[in-house]
Amino acid sequence: MNLRPFHLAIPVTDIEIAHDFYVKKLDCKVGRQSREWMDFDFFGHQLVAHLVPMEKDGIPCNPVDGEDVPSRHFGIVMEMPKWKNLVKKLKEIKIQFLIKPQVRFKGKAGEQATFFILDPFGNALEFKAFKSLNSLFKS
Repeated sequence: MNLRPFHLAIPVTDIEIAHDFYVKKLDCKVGRQSREWMDFDFFGHQLVAHLVPMEKDGIPCNPVDGEDVPSRHFGIVMEMPKWKNLVKKLKEIKIQFLIKPQVRFKGKAGEQATFFILDPFGNALEFKAFKSLNSLFKS
């Protein structure tokens, strides 16, 4: 599968905190930037953090395989060894998981390893991996 990189813009309330989270915790590289926004290389994709006023909304969720999954989220499909390494790193730095690392849809075509975290601005990120990438769109 040869996918084009996606572009996603997210709201943040502090550019420096966004930088520290995405660069120091998730190992993203910084691209172009200004005082009001910053580009990150999010696993080969373009993620742009835009400075906005503070939001006070809660996080709406939908039930998925026994978990309350944030309906507004984004993430990356990783190779299983890289997913496991990231889980290990995040546990070592004691990041709080919104949904702990687990295998979802066990024994089904869409079986996947997944976890969710929040960035410092309440944006939900999902990291997942499949035994076989061919299962990505299977139901």
